[in-house]
Amino acid sequence: MSEQAEENFEQMLNESFKTIHNGEVVEGKVIDVKPDEAVLNINYKSDGILTRSEYTNDNSVDLTTVLHPGDPLEVKVLKVNDGDGQVILSYKRLAADRGNKRIEEAYNNKEVLTAKVVQVLNGGLSVNVEGVRVFIPASLVSDTYEKDLTKYQDQEIRFVIIEYNPHRRRYIGDRKQLLVAERAKQKEQLFATLKVGDIVEGTVKNITDFGAFVDLGGADGLLHISEMSWGRVENPKKVFKVGQKLRVLVKDIQGEKIALSLKFPDENPWVGAAEKYAVGTIVTGKIARMTDFGAFVELEPGIDALLHVSQISREHIDKPSDVLKTGEEVTAKIVDFNEAEQKISLSIKALLIDQEKRRKEEEAAANGDNEDVATVDIEAAVAAAKAAEEKEEKSE
Repeated sequence: MSEQAEENFEQMLNESFKTIHNGEVVEGKVIDVKPDEAVLNINYKSDGILTRSEYTNDNSVDLTTVLHPGDPLEVKVLKVNDGDGQVILSYKRLAADRGNKRIEEAYNNKEVLTAKVVQVLNGGLSVNVEGVRVFIPASLVSDTYEKDLTKYQDQEIRFVIIEYNPHRRRYIGDRKQLLVAERAKQKEQLFATLKVGDIVEGTVKNITDFGAFVDLGGADGLLHISEMSWGRVENPKKVFKVGQKLRVLVKDIQGEKIALSLKFPDENPWVGAAEKYAVGTIVTGKIARMTDFGAFVELEPGIDALLHVSQISREHIDKPSDVLKTGEEVTAKIVDFNEAEQKISLSIKALLIDQEKRRKEEEAAANGDNEDVATVDIEAAVAAAKAAEEKEEKSE
């Protein structure tokens, strides 16, 4: 072939390839892959080179695991000629361009985005939107303070873009406003349907010495320590945990304040108590707490009875702690039952005198003797117990 013919053939060959420019997006096909580099046919007189650093920011990626000969791939042309006649391509920059465009559209349209948390930082979260990282400050992650954000790692979260600055590559997201808006809607729906007497499910949100705040979905209700059980609760933090699910009774609603209770009416231990704890009944219970004037005996959860100091023994006792201990089991006689005020009075003294009376009666019967036996002054015991309880209630 003559020199002229060769030049004409080369010219025709070159003209058969498309013209490309720096910054242009082209469709290529993978023809060879190495761990750190891939070669693409881009229908140009030279093949394109895609290095690992231009495919991803992750230097640990082996390209042979993500690209295969024959795979189609859109890329961006960085250089048509790198000096060696090679075309340098980039995949990550094309993805970043598209990600920037996506973020810009979401920012302008106030669109809610969903993306995966790729990194938990000291000051917030980093999420990936089509190859572009968006930062969500810790103060905008939730509508409540969260010290530990690690639970969000690899989680899909919803947010809006509140700052878009491509020149500084500054993209800021906000999740908090979505949660605030959602909670406001839930709150409106909750108060539209919630009424006293409802039994609802909630989640323990915070625990204090006086009670627990329960999230009902839109609003919090207070479960006061006095409403946590029919029995006595000394420390709410030993009974409940943050995040615990509870079925609670709506006891009262005052404006936006909701009072809750775990004292369900059908579980009230005082129902049927008049028969179970009638005067004269012998009962056994544990000392729940003590004061200087008496000991309170738990007969069952929710029912405490007062054992006045004057009714602990037939001998004089200065204070209950001299002869009794908290948690100790005692047996006594019920000498008064007040269903209206839900109060019960006990007497060990009366029980001891009854036992002494029976013993003497048995001895008298055996000896043919009808001698009278002294009995305890029950009315005095009851009066003393009532006075003591009234004193305690005033002091509280």
